[in-house]
Amino acid sequence: MSNPIPNLFKVPELKEKLLFTLLCLVIYRIGAHIATPGVNVDALADFMSTRGSGTLFGLYDIFSGGALRRATVFALGIMPYISASIVFQLAGPVFPVIEKMQRDEEGKKTLTQWTRYLTVVLCVFQAYGFALFTESLANAVAHPGFGFRMTTILTLTTGGIFVMWLGEQITERGIGNGMSLLIFFSIIERILPETFNTIEALKTGTLSFPILLIVLVMMALVVAGTVAVTVAARRIPVQIPRKVMGRGRIREGQKTFIPLRINSSGVMPIIFAQSLIIVPGTIATFSGVPWLKSFAEYFNTTSVWYIVANAVLIVFFAYFYTSIIFNPVDLAENLKKQGAFIPGVKPGAATADYIDEVLTRITLPGALFLTFVALLPMVISNTLNMPFGFGGTALLIVVGVALDTVQQVQQHLLLRQYDGFMKGGGPGGGTSRVRFRR
Repeated sequence: MSNPIPNLFKVPELKEKLLFTLLCLVIYRIGAHIATPGVNVDALADFMSTRGSGTLFGLYDIFSGGALRRATVFALGIMPYISASIVFQLAGPVFPVIEKMQRDEEGKKTLTQWTRYLTVVLCVFQAYGFALFTESLANAVAHPGFGFRMTTILTLTTGGIFVMWLGEQITERGIGNGMSLLIFFSIIERILPETFNTIEALKTGTLSFPILLIVLVMMALVVAGTVAVTVAARRIPVQIPRKVMGRGRIREGQKTFIPLRINSSGVMPIIFAQSLIIVPGTIATFSGVPWLKSFAEYFNTTSVWYIVANAVLIVFFAYFYTSIIFNPVDLAENLKKQGAFIPGVKPGAATADYIDEVLTRITLPGALFLTFVALLPMVISNTLNMPFGFGGTALLIVVGVALDTVQQVQQHLLLRQYDGFMKGGGPGGGTSRVRFRR
């Protein structure tokens, strides 16, 4: 197969999308280095390095690409928008009105607008919280008070709204999912600093070359496994019978399939689990209450209780989030309306039960793999005494976004009869598959 890289700029539409996406990402990374007025960046970075790793601020800093510890105008990053999106996504099964809107095109537009409004509200509250947080640090704010808080709220809220707009522009006019790409580039920006830290550790003798080699081999294996699990799916065969269309036209029967991904929930179980488990540490850090600090020690990353609790929460949220985003009843009804059926299974309730049973079985290995990927960096750091700059959350996001973007580029190339990046036209190998709304 010929090299597909030169073909990227042979398609005018694809070329424009790629250049527009790169321009937006450059703007985003420039804004992520412009400091917010009135904040001592060194004092904030010192806190994040010493006490912020086990708190919500440390998790937030990962998704902002270090913009939080640098107190930049994009310190809030894309997280307010993602939080607002998750709120409405989880509200669907609870409120029938929202669930109905999620299935309708006009309803989706309304929900998108509501998500933007909620994003603005979250930006205001988070910016105010950030202002109070920086004022609580010694020597972090030169002139604390009402003026600093209002300036911080205005600056960070404007930055958060601009990041949301930038992500939407990439999705509409660029290539790939804009919100995901912003997080993707925020994470991979840490590769160069972490590489320098590793080289410095080798020079000082705190890290030996054999241990580094073992870690690199393990990382390569984990990345390969992550790619395999991300694209892996259980294909449920579906039969569409022959149908008379009118005026003597007959639609031939087709054999297709429904792809149920092993990891349907993506990275969300890890994010939910880590967000919940680091709450005690966050409260203990800012409360100063002795018994809370003692309790938070049980949820330190070096504690066995932390690892066990994290594993249980990841498995729980994997099943919980999969049940939220995937509705076997709706899928069975869609099959029934199209006259399609799963061979050997009765249409309707029996089909829904069968799909639910298959989904339950394949979710377990996906949840166990998520647990393995999330906890492996902690185990390596604790046993080999080596700082590990990339956690399981970051790795899954990078792999998932990269695969999704490559597949979109692949589709543009194949539509214009150019060689793509993957043989066989994509993960499905050119085989047709059924797409239904969840």
